[in-house]
Amino acid sequence: MEKEVRLIGQKTGKAKAVALFLSVLCISFIGWSQESAKVLAQIDTASIRIGEQIKYKITVETDSLNIVYFPEDQTFSPLEMVEALSIDTTKNKDRITLQRIYALTQFDSGAYTIPPQRIAINEQPFFTDSFQIKVANVVVDTTKQKMFDIKPLIQVERSNTKLWQTLLWILLGLMVIGGLVWWFFLRKKELTEEEKVALLPPYDRALLQLKELENSRYLIQDEYKAYYSELTGIVRSYLDEDVHISALESTTDQLIERLELLKDAGELNIEDDTISQFKQVLQTADLVKFAKSKPPTNKAEQDRAIIENIVVKTKEALPEPDAEELLQNEAYLEELAKKKQRKRIIIAAASLLGVLLVASAAAIASYGFKQVKDTVLGHPTKELLEGEWVESTYGFPPIGIETPKVLLRQEVELPAEIKEQIKDIHVFGYQSTVGLFTVLATSTTFVEAAEPDFDKPIEELLRSFEQQGAKNIITKQEEFNTQAGVKGIKTFGSGKFKIPSSDELVKGKYAILSFGGKGFMQQIVIIWLDDDTYAEQIVERVLASVDVKTQA
Repeated sequence: MEKEVRLIGQKTGKAKAVALFLSVLCISFIGWSQESAKVLAQIDTASIRIGEQIKYKITVETDSLNIVYFPEDQTFSPLEMVEALSIDTTKNKDRITLQRIYALTQFDSGAYTIPPQRIAINEQPFFTDSFQIKVANVVVDTTKQKMFDIKPLIQVERSNTKLWQTLLWILLGLMVIGGLVWWFFLRKKELTEEEKVALLPPYDRALLQLKELENSRYLIQDEYKAYYSELTGIVRSYLDEDVHISALESTTDQLIERLELLKDAGELNIEDDTISQFKQVLQTADLVKFAKSKPPTNKAEQDRAIIENIVVKTKEALPEPDAEELLQNEAYLEELAKKKQRKRIIIAAASLLGVLLVASAAAIASYGFKQVKDTVLGHPTKELLEGEWVESTYGFPPIGIETPKVLLRQEVELPAEIKEQIKDIHVFGYQSTVGLFTVLATSTTFVEAAEPDFDKPIEELLRSFEQQGAKNIITKQEEFNTQAGVKGIKTFGSGKFKIPSSDELVKGKYAILSFGGKGFMQQIVIIWLDDDTYAEQIVERVLASVDVKTQA
């Protein structure tokens, strides 16, 4: 089936003559002949069954220098464009033939008209003829094929894929943090030489340090003060730990007096000559440290040997520890190990807390406290905004819209007084279980093919808000244009709305988009919480995605 489109639109009377004159006048200036351009449209069939496809082919023959624009998007409504194939080009000298095929379909039975399609050649419009199409039901032999009722909507389990991914990332982060804490704080590191010496028993440590002092270069470098300071420090530390007297904080006389008291009490079996030698070494050390005295080198070496002998004899003079003391020492060592372990854990926890505080402060400085709080603690509309959105078409005439969640079909009970006026109605919606966010899409066809009156349905919607508990509703109205240029009416405002399953009234906002044509009307209703920045972003995105058809 093929029809040739005339190059001049339908005009009558003087308007047609004037248009023809202007067209001829333009041709003389432009320098190319419009009469030489041909636009043909053809379909492969005028009758299909539900879901089958029609091949709609447009052929344009024109000068090779001309620019041709074919129809784009859903301009074949009420039929739906399934696919637009690439343009096939054939060139013959200075002429060019362009062909493009569109696959169209329809899922409701009935008689439909494919509207004229606009083709532009050098921005001059040409229109194809319309085509009458019949869409038939698929006949089912119920004697052979048993019929079943349509299954109702069922609640399916929510996919946990995203949850598991989130938990996996959290687990991975905790493992990394745990590994870092173990590596830097909890693992048993290899001890340094100083740490190994510090872990030795006091007696062994004192002998080792005295041996290192003997091999030092203090005396060679004439550093007697440093030599005697280290010498007396070694013996005082030993006495403090092993003999349990306050040797580090005592003067020479006090230390000697305490040793004599221990000897007299029978707690330290040491000779008077040993104590006397120790006193002489301490007095020499005091003269070197405070009076800048300088004894002979051999005297300093003898004093080191005397101190080593005192350490040995003191160790021998100490009574053997009984079982109770051994247990106390063991308990002390265990407690000391526990203290070190607790100290490491405290340091690790403090370090982790410090990192978290610094990271939180940086995040708050970059994104703001509210953004960080909502990210950590969660926010219902923030999760909707950042979740996986759904782009779909609802009802007939179709309403194309992108929403955070799929809109589910809603059962609507029409009042008896308006049932006779409405041919069909499709309602789809989503309402958040937490908060106020709601989206509704309604597509209605009427019995009479008249232009819809938007005022009354909008009043009914506002009245339904009040019936559901809304108060103090403020209303404004303005023109709204979709991205495709379809004009509608936007009714918007604010009020106090009732949160579902609660008597609490909160301040909210609403927007009602109304579109329509002869015999049909489409409406989109959105309600959200006031001062919710995430909801505002959702509404902006939803409104920007609205796509409605201009024909029923």
